[in-house]
Parts: sequence; C-alpha cells; structure tokens
Amino acid sequence: MQIADRTVASFNYTLTNDAGEVLDSSSGREPLTYLHGGGNIVAGLEKAMTGKKVGDKFNVDVSPEEGYGVHNPGLVQVVPRDAFRGVNDLQPGMQFRAESDNGPMSVVITAIDGDKVTVDGNHPLAGAALHFAIEITEVREASVEEVLHGHVHGAGGHHH
Repeated sequence: MQIADRTVASFNYTLTNDAGEVLDSSSGREPLTYLHGGGNIVAGLEKAMTGKKVGDKFNVDVSPEEGYGVHNPGLVQVVPRDAFRGVNDLQPGMQFRAESDNGPMSVVITAIDGDKVTVDGNHPLAGAALHFAIEITEVREASVEEVLHGHVHGAGGHHH
C-alpha cells in the first residue's frame, strides 16, 4: 500500500539543519505516526511522503516556506519586564503563552536588557531549511473516525 490521503503512515526520521546537526530524531523511540492529508506534519515532508511504501528509505530537503515558514520580524517585539509579573528570574530561552490580536501564541525570550525583554513568536525553526532522513515502517487505511477527527487514534497516535 502506498501513502496517500486517508492513509495512516508510520516512519522513523532524523532531522538535521544545514550544518548537519541533529535537531530531532525518532531513534530510540516509536516511529512517528500521522494521518496523511491531515496537515499533521510540515507540508514539504507530507508532499514527499506521497506514494511511498513500507521499507522506502529516502532523504527530503524542505524549504522554510514548506516547513515552519520564513522568519517574520513582526513576531519579534520588546515588552516591559513587568509584563512577566510573578516571574522573578527571567532568562533567554524561557517560553510563555501570550495573548495577541490573533489569539494565544507561544513566545520565547530571546534577550533581556534592563527593563526591556525581547520576545519572539516565530517557531524556533522558522526560516530554517529542514533535512530529513526517512524510513517508512507502516502504511494502513485510516479509520472513518480518524479521517473525521483529522488525526490518528490508537497506538502511536492520539487517544481520546
């Protein structure tokens, strides 16, 4: 069976950046399982998975536009330190949920200068090319419930 819309695929992967550094991997863990066509993995990787079958091993290079997007400078802003009431020890790298005009979003502190805190709402991999080494381990038809819910249920997927 080949990977197509309304199939569930499982795969092992190693994700590296342009410098060859490993950013994430399924090594030592269960394969990643997803509903194909559900937008549950980055678009460039999902596109490359179409038509693959169990046992296929391949490499995929995903551009920022088909990965986590290009870096948006509009999502970086400087806020007053008192916006973090109740947090005494602010450090770069700390993550917070913030309210925006478009609803809640995750932000990361990237710099602190006195009473000014720089936060970035971009995904940490925004603007980065992604390099995947993939091995397909399973492909099956999705259940009606999985298709309706837009994600995998059961082993390797979401449990209600």
